[in-house]
Amino acid sequence: MKRTLCVFLLLAGAALCAFAQSGVISEFSGTVELKTAKSASFVPAKTGDVVAADTIVSTGFRSTAVIKVGSTTIAVRPLTRLSLAEIRAESDSETLKVDLQAGRVRVDVKPPAGTRANTSVQSPSATASVRGTDFEFDAYNLKVYEGTVVLRGNDDNMEIPVPAGASSYVDGYGRAADPVETNRHALTPPAPVGTGSPGKTPSSGALPPAAGAINVTIVE
Repeated sequence: MKRTLCVFLLLAGAALCAFAQSGVISEFSGTVELKTAKSASFVPAKTGDVVAADTIVSTGFRSTAVIKVGSTTIAVRPLTRLSLAEIRAESDSETLKVDLQAGRVRVDVKPPAGTRANTSVQSPSATASVRGTDFEFDAYNLKVYEGTVVLRGNDDNMEIPVPAGASSYVDGYGRAADPVETNRHALTPPAPVGTGSPGKTPSSGALPPAAGAINVTIVE
């Protein structure tokens, strides 16, 4: 009996560890495909599919997906490709690094009390670091739903705080623009996947976005 109990506890612990180091497709709409690190091709995704580290997630036209990893929820917009570069869970912290190759995501991080969640979204031209907030980011444009985000352009050392209900962007000269209040309708959270169209990308103004690194950090 004791041996059976020990085996059960070991299996349960292993399952919890595996879950903590993977994401899960909680819902999707349209064409969503997965390509694992050991696979040579993409396969159609299903609800409940595990998204391990280095698995590439790709959404098609008018297609969306929701990935849950610990206390982080990632809403993947149409025509987006990303992978979970690093997933690590410890007793008092969670670390998640997302490699955004193309497209747009909305990230919602709500760690439980006593736990610290360190989530970052990296693209070829920007990095957004998240801790306990809710915002939408496409590497150049920033729209904040909850919390305060600091935006800094690659050619300017000035940091611009962007509060909830506002948006900002990096202009063609690599400078972060002063935040402006975003239309309240635009800030309404998108409808659940499969029940409506995703929100619009925030406008980046008349100037094209600048190339290079853009830093986004959270004011605690």
